Amino acid sequence: MSKINKILPRESEFTSVIGSIAHMPTKLYYRGVLPEKRVKSVAIVGTRKPTAYGQEFAYKLARELAEKGVVVVSGLALGIDAVAHRGALDAGGVTVAVLGSGIDDITPRTNKRLGERILDEGGAILSEYEPGHPAMPGQFLARNRIVSGLSDAVIVIEAAKRSGTLATASYGLNQGKSVFALPGRVSDAMSAGCLALLKQGATPVACVEDVLEVIAPEKLEQVTLGFDGDSEVERKIVKMIRSGVNDGEVIAAGAGVSVGEFNQAVTMMELKGTIRALGANRWMLR
Repeated sequence: MSKINKILPRESEFTSVIGSIAHMPTKLYYRGVLPEKRVKSVAIVGTRKPTAYGQEFAYKLARELAEKGVVVVSGLALGIDAVAHRGALDAGGVTVAVLGSGIDDITPRTNKRLGERILDEGGAILSEYEPGHPAMPGQFLARNRIVSGLSDAVIVIEAAKRSGTLATASYGLNQGKSVFALPGRVSDAMSAGCLALLKQGATPVACVEDVLEVIAPEKLEQVTLGFDGDSEVERKIVKMIRSGVNDGEVIAAGAGVSVGEFNQAVTMMELKGTIRALGANRWMLR
C-alpha cells in the first residue's frame, strides 16, 4: 500500500481552496500525489446508473479537460464518477478521488483497481476520515462538499430528481463555483436532476469549450481543434459531433446531408482515423 499522508487543508497549495468552505475539514488524509500548485480543477459527478449517452459524454469531457491540463475531481463511485476518472487517466492527465471513508480500503470494492490506477498514474485519493474509518450513511453526502470545494466548477452528468449528485451541485453553488449540467431528454429519469439545475440557472454543457470559456478562457487559445474535414460534408459532420451530437441520423439531418452522403463521409473519416464508431450508428471524434 502506498504511503498515507496527513495534512491540514491549508498546508497544500492545491487543497488550500477548501480552507474557506463551510464545515471545513480539520484534516485530510491522502495517498498518491497531489498537484504541487493550485491548477484549474473540475468536478465531474453524476448518477451511479448512467445511460450510454451519459457515459460517452462524461468520458469525452473528462478526457478533453485532462488533455488541457485541468485536474478532474470526482468521488470514485460507480457510474459517472468512475467514467470521469478513466477519461482523465486515458488522456494521461491528473485525477483526484475523494472518498467517504478511510483511504486505506478503497470503496466501492468494484472500483479498487481503478483507485490503484489513479495512484499508479500520478493522481491522488483523499478523505477527511482517518484510515480504518468505515463507510457510513451520510458520509458520502458530506464528502461532496470537498469534491466541489476542490474544484473551480461542478459538472453534473445525469442525475435523478432526488439524487446525492445534486448535493454536490448545491455545495458548489453555495461555495460560489460555476455549475454546469448536461441537457437530456425530458422523458429520461436520469435527466430530471440536470433539467432541474438548468431551470435554476446552471449552465448547459455541450463541449469542453463551454467549460473552458468560464474557468480558463486563456486555455481556449491553446485548444487544438484538430481535423476539420477534407470536404464540406465532412466539415459539417465534424461541427455536429463537436456540438455534442453523436447519433448518426441526427448528425446527418443537422448537417443537411443525405443518408448516402453521410455514410460515405463517415466511412472515409473512420478510415482516416478522425472519427470513431461507438456502435448503433453513433460517432465521436478521436
